[in-house]
Amino acid sequence: METTEIRLFKESNQSFIYHIEEKDFGIYHHHPEYELVYIKKGKGVRIVGDNINEFSKNDLVFLGPYLPHVWRCDDSYNNADGSFSGKGYVIQFLKEFLGKQFLQLTENQKLSTFFSKSFRGCKFYGDTKKKLVGIIISMQTMTPTQRLYALLSILEILGTTEEYEFICSPAFYITDKSLKNNPLHEVVEYILKNFKEDIKLKDVLEIANMSNTQFFLAFKKTYRMPFKSYLLKLRIGYACRLLADPLRNVSQIAYESGFENLSNFNRHFKSINQCTPTAYRKKLERKVLTN
Repeated sequence: METTEIRLFKESNQSFIYHIEEKDFGIYHHHPEYELVYIKKGKGVRIVGDNINEFSKNDLVFLGPYLPHVWRCDDSYNNADGSFSGKGYVIQFLKEFLGKQFLQLTENQKLSTFFSKSFRGCKFYGDTKKKLVGIIISMQTMTPTQRLYALLSILEILGTTEEYEFICSPAFYITDKSLKNNPLHEVVEYILKNFKEDIKLKDVLEIANMSNTQFFLAFKKTYRMPFKSYLLKLRIGYACRLLADPLRNVSQIAYESGFENLSNFNRHFKSINQCTPTAYRKKLERKVLTN
């Protein structure tokens, strides 16, 4: 079965991804990040590497980088109106997201060993599963800083638990072909550093070494959204953080977030957040006052 690379959106100010998936899980894919997946709602067939098995709600699995996988829910989760009734929680992080030396620390020897086994996929059970699910769910309402420390708690559990079973057979192995550099990774690194500026398509195409058509098709397939939508979402996410500062006016924030004019900023902001930047700021102020 053919596998494709799919990447989740990561905010520019966050070192890892916390994502609530409410779209169809059914795309067989891989990615360079380690991944912890909790299925809150869903039932069907799970494929990980060379293993095919049934899954149901409360499935909790840890996957190593580039390990092909998919959760295919039964047809009953695809509603007549086109919506999807399944729900999953995903945490993704790159091996060196805490620095190159982190896994080399003496204290992290067991965690490093666990990671080295994760190319087979690990399914959790018992008290470990209960603890991990509790942390994953509680991260919904946390700030980015709180989520980081919650993830450290998860890593502590992963490095000490024995309550898991392997999913793939010992013979399963990810070929080096999957680990080759993807030019789209370099493109995303470029826009993460330059999204506040006027990004020229010709510069992006030069980095990717692709034609217009090749690039747009490849980017959408990998990141599950068009390139322009990814850039727009990145800029709006940055603007949301700036709106928490009452000393900045909306016009200033628009330009600092990479928009050429205020009307364009207002239109795109409302399309993503269903409210204007001013209304969003008022919501933030009310939240502060009630906390």
